[in-house]
Amino acid sequence: MSDLRRIAMWSGPRNISTALMRAWENRPDCEVVDEPFYAHYLVKTGIDHPGRDEVIASQPNDWREVLENLRAPLQPATRIHYQKHMAHHLFPEMEDDCLEGISHAFLIRNPAEMVASYARSREAVAPADLGLHRQVEAWRLVAERTGEEPPIVDGRDVLLDPEGMLQTLCKALDVPFDQSMLSWPAGPRDTDGVWAPYWYDSVQASTGFLPYRAKELDLSDALQAVADACRSPFEFLHSRRLRSPALVASNE
Repeated sequence: MSDLRRIAMWSGPRNISTALMRAWENRPDCEVVDEPFYAHYLVKTGIDHPGRDEVIASQPNDWREVLENLRAPLQPATRIHYQKHMAHHLFPEMEDDCLEGISHAFLIRNPAEMVASYARSREAVAPADLGLHRQVEAWRLVAERTGEEPPIVDGRDVLLDPEGMLQTLCKALDVPFDQSMLSWPAGPRDTDGVWAPYWYDSVQASTGFLPYRAKELDLSDALQAVADACRSPFEFLHSRRLRSPALVASNE
């Protein structure tokens, strides 16, 4: 392992992305950053999100400045810089600069579960909001440029086997697993984005990964259409995901 590993985790909303960020942040050798391109995304798209003005005021609005910050020196004890990203925050003009010189991983979730959760915070939901199509595009680009398939993890698998999946992910990223990733103190973090009051209630109350529980979903026709539109990219990524030995053995 080199002296410093910068890891970009590309997720969609309403996954376990913030809990996974907590896991990495609880390591003594890791610094994290929470969705640094969010303000740029809001300015570029004009989309309305909860706390939109607060988000825009809290971060650089130009992705180039964000990228410069992401490449800045870190604390001397830091060996891992973990970047939590939303895949739909990555625009084509950013790809050449943002995908180079960093390790990438992808976090996915069943789109029906994503859209059901997302719709509780925003009334309007479109396939692009879930980021799965963008995840496939970014995954392909990274694979083509590096000659290696970047790791993919499904949030369901992490909840089914937190220790096994985190060990498997760390191995794929060529970093040592740390037992401290399995639990963390409850409460907010200074590293949480200013959007935390709108999205992070559950994770701020958590002290670890909650067991997976299948949910009864009752989607409207419109929401089901969004989930159906995201099914193909999800299946593409899901078929290539990492699985821990325990999940392979149990055929989960």
